[in-house]
Amino acid sequence: MGDGVGAAVSALGLRLNPDLDVEALAAAYARDSFVRIENIFPSDVAERLYEVLSRRTPWRFVYADPARGGAVVMTEAELAALGPQRQAALQQAILTRARGNVGYAYCAYPMIHALLQGWDPGHPLHQVTEFLQTPAFREFGRRVIGCPRVTKVDAQATLFRPGQFLTRHQDVGERQERRAAYTLSFSRGWQPDWGGLLAFISDDLNVDRAWTPGFNVLTLFDGLRTHAVTCVSPFAGDGRYSIVGWLRDDPAPLRQAV
Repeated sequence: MGDGVGAAVSALGLRLNPDLDVEALAAAYARDSFVRIENIFPSDVAERLYEVLSRRTPWRFVYADPARGGAVVMTEAELAALGPQRQAALQQAILTRARGNVGYAYCAYPMIHALLQGWDPGHPLHQVTEFLQTPAFREFGRRVIGCPRVTKVDAQATLFRPGQFLTRHQDVGERQERRAAYTLSFSRGWQPDWGGLLAFISDDLNVDRAWTPGFNVLTLFDGLRTHAVTCVSPFAGDGRYSIVGWLRDDPAPLRQAV
């Protein structure tokens, strides 16, 4: 990154890899509407982020239920309080909807909402949320996807455990404000047999391309391409950890709203 875009160390201690070739990445995105960027952070930053996601994040279970208005969020304590019988019934209902391509089930930490609502003061993920709003990161993303401007970066941390999934969909946004989707992947030693693949689906319902979760990898792609996260296998050796969201061009940056 010879011109220094994104190379500066933020006040939060997070920084992009200074050796990224922005022009080559932008050319790849312009060609494919998709780019996969290895070693997006220096290794020490990636290790710290993995530690936060794998050991220090208070996950919530998220699933889709149209009868309850869409997304339903439960703490792990609330889920445990259901007891085995009600948990089994809930799981069966989720899978029945998924069979008809309706829904998702995974663990999440809503980073934007948590920061704005003052959850978990001092949690490291708040630092990540702030870093994603910095001019350095937004300018890096803007240049790679070839967008006139990026004013906000949505973010939620996600963990897909065995049996969890995200059915095929497109990321349109309420006001067409989403310029590109992104996934920051921190899945160590992931094998393709473990599922959890980011899959792009063609109009005839074939898989155009599918990517195995990686470690310290940023994937940027056109969210209007139909995509899914395939179900994580029961024999997966670790959780599928990532930070995901969209690069957006809303009128005002998130930092002005905090």
